[in-house]
Amino acid sequence: MNVRQSLRPSALLLAFALHVLPAAAQQSSPLTEVEQDAVRALILETIRDNPAVIVEAIIAYQEQAQADAESRRRETIAALANDLRADPNAPVLGNPDGQSIVVEFFDYNCPYCRRSAPIVMSLIEENPDLRVVMREWPVLGADSEEAARASLAARAQGSYAAFHEALMAQPRANVATIRRAAEQAGLNYDRLQADMGAAEVDAHLAQSRTLAQQLGITGTPSFVIGETLVPGLMTKEDLADLIAEAGGQEGER
Repeated sequence: MNVRQSLRPSALLLAFALHVLPAAAQQSSPLTEVEQDAVRALILETIRDNPAVIVEAIIAYQEQAQADAESRRRETIAALANDLRADPNAPVLGNPDGQSIVVEFFDYNCPYCRRSAPIVMSLIEENPDLRVVMREWPVLGADSEEAARASLAARAQGSYAAFHEALMAQPRANVATIRRAAEQAGLNYDRLQADMGAAEVDAHLAQSRTLAQQLGITGTPSFVIGETLVPGLMTKEDLADLIAEAGGQEGER
C-alpha cells in the first residue's frame, strides 16, 4: 500500500493546515487573526495528541513534491523531444532511423558509463529498431573533454562507433589511450586532432550542457527513455524493460 494512502486523517489534516495557513495569508481575503489562531491551535492539538503525525505529514509532503517534480521533468522532456532525439549534430549508435529511441548522457572517464557500454551495444545487436542518441557530456575533467572532442571528431572519418567502442574498452581516457583507440579504429590521428576543434564539436558539447541543465541531470550515465529520465547504471534487463515500456506508450499515442 502507498504510504500516503495509509496516513491517518489527523496527518492529512495537519499537512493541509500547514499548507493552507501560510498560503491563505497571501490571498486577497486572508484568514482573520481569530481564524489563524484556530488553525494554529488545531495544529498544536494534533501534534500533542499524536507526535508521530509530524513524520507522516512530512512523508506525505515529500511524496507529493517528488510527484510534482517528476511531472515537471516529463513536461520538460516532451518540450525538448526534438533536441534530444533528432539533433543532427548528435552521433547515433544502432539504427539511425529506429523508432525505439534512447538518449544517453555519458563521460568516457565515468566507470559506470564504461560498464553500461557493453550493455547498450548488446541491446543494439538484439533490437534492430533501437536508436541510441549519444550525448557527449564530459564532466570529469580535461581528459574527459579531450576524449569527447576526439570521439565527436571521429564522425568526420565515419568511425564514431568504432572509436567509441575502442575508447570505452580502455581503462581510462587520456591522451595516450585516445591515440590507441584511434589506431584501433583505423583513424588518421593527425586529422582527428585537427577536427577536434571544429565548430560542430563545440556546438554538440554546448548543447549537451544546456540539455543536462534543463533536465536537471547531475551525473553520468543518464538515460532519457520515452518521457522518463533514468540516472545511473542499470542492468540489461531493466534497461530493456524501460525501452519496451516506452515503445508501448509511443504506440498508444
